[in-house]
Amino acid sequence: MKNKLIVILFICVAMIMAACSEGENKSGAEGSVKQELVLNAGSEPASLDPALNTSVTSGWILDHMYEGLYTRDQDGNITLGVAEDVEVSEDGTVYTFKIKEDAKWSDGSDLTAEDFKYSWERVLNPNTGARFAYYLFVIKNAEAYNKGEVSVDDVGIKVINDKTLEVTLESPTAFLDSLMTIWTFYPVKKDIVEGNENWTLDAKNFVTNGAFYMTEWEHDNKIILSKNDDYYSQDDITLKQITFEMVDDATTAYQLYQTGDLDFISSIPTDQLSAVKDSDEYIEFPYYSTAMFIFNVNKEPFTNRKVRQAFAMAVDRKSLVENVGQTGETPAFAMVPPGADTPDGDFRELGGDYFKKDYDQAKRLIEEAMEEEGWSEFPEVTLMFSTSDNNKRYAEAVQEMLKQNLNIDLKLANQEWNTYLDTLGRGDYQMGRMSWTGLYIDPAVNLEYYLGTSTNNRTGWVNDQYDQLLKDAQVEQDIMKRFELLHEAEETLMTDLPFMPLYFLTKNYLTSTGVKNVAYYENRSPVFKWAKKTE
Repeated sequence: MKNKLIVILFICVAMIMAACSEGENKSGAEGSVKQELVLNAGSEPASLDPALNTSVTSGWILDHMYEGLYTRDQDGNITLGVAEDVEVSEDGTVYTFKIKEDAKWSDGSDLTAEDFKYSWERVLNPNTGARFAYYLFVIKNAEAYNKGEVSVDDVGIKVINDKTLEVTLESPTAFLDSLMTIWTFYPVKKDIVEGNENWTLDAKNFVTNGAFYMTEWEHDNKIILSKNDDYYSQDDITLKQITFEMVDDATTAYQLYQTGDLDFISSIPTDQLSAVKDSDEYIEFPYYSTAMFIFNVNKEPFTNRKVRQAFAMAVDRKSLVENVGQTGETPAFAMVPPGADTPDGDFRELGGDYFKKDYDQAKRLIEEAMEEEGWSEFPEVTLMFSTSDNNKRYAEAVQEMLKQNLNIDLKLANQEWNTYLDTLGRGDYQMGRMSWTGLYIDPAVNLEYYLGTSTNNRTGWVNDQYDQLLKDAQVEQDIMKRFELLHEAEETLMTDLPFMPLYFLTKNYLTSTGVKNVAYYENRSPVFKWAKKTE
């Protein structure tokens, strides 16, 4: 009897232990998913200095590391970021920002109004050479300081106290909140920047104020970001780590995604599109961006406007997007993409197309240009593009179209992204591929790309009438009149054609089904700030 009781007791204890073990295992399984994501950035960032960066890809990484006075929520709506409150004067020209008391840098020190003042004045300092400095020209005397006409003390940025910043504008700016979400307005830490001129090249130098901070940078291979526990909203951040891999080949990236080594890719090989389009992992999202070929108007044959017009007319864009892209792009016959609302409707729909496919007219224009320039043979032309499978396919298709439609032999050359930007910046090219994304949704941000003073305008084209129209639009308070000025500016641009638009972009992503709460925006790369991994 005693032995039986011992056996029964042993069985009961074993059952209890098994049940506890099973409960522990279940709990462990649910909590064992590592909150780490691996994304593909595609290439080495051009710059991770918010003042100097002009690349959307680099901006994608910066968006996870820094935060401005305004930001976007998970649905893409503009909201206050590190500012907890803002007061606007009756005339709309003075903004007083109150910075959150618990807004800090990743080293635990306080984020202050002085940090923003220093950072913005650094962007505007002509010695910095910031290509996006013009975004800050809405601030009083910002442009004048950038041009060396006034001192920095005249710029409308004033520190009231540690947590209060006063910003005076040149004129009321209705889109200021949207404008200030871009990385050019992000703060940087003065002692870090001035302590090492090469501070952006080493992970240990980064002190950031956003949801993540950099812990590792293996150049040309990967960047690792870790959760910033000093971020004011760190309780809303589930991820512990984000790794940005730098795989520039779309096929290789796709294979890594298929094996689970990547959780997200933004470039899908064309030959795989049909296989993934019906997948729950596939996301197609409209993107406020224009793909184009820019012309160096200071190099033959693009010194002649008729050549530029002929090239634009000789390309079958419908064929390009249907047979080469196959990702939902739409043919572009203007600069400003769809998506910018006006009181009368979409800006692009109202403006319409500025030219059309016309092979016969294109041939006549080439003949006229050759006669005007005295060319017995058409000059050799090389189309340059940054290294990528997608760029190569488009270049080869356009090469074939120009040969077939104009009997022009187009040579092709490609370079790694940073080298390519340097080549274009030196003007050492004839024709190059670029795309431009409106960092805030307004026609002006697209059209300002070709301002004569814009350092992004690498075409050599300068048109005083165009520049004046955009300047007038910036200060015009009558919204209808403002859009009229912008339409007039686009018409001027599309008459001279220092570029040829190809298509308006649509973004196509593959995101692992185990990744939730990703924020997809129509003018920025997806933000994984609120994401979590469930499997």
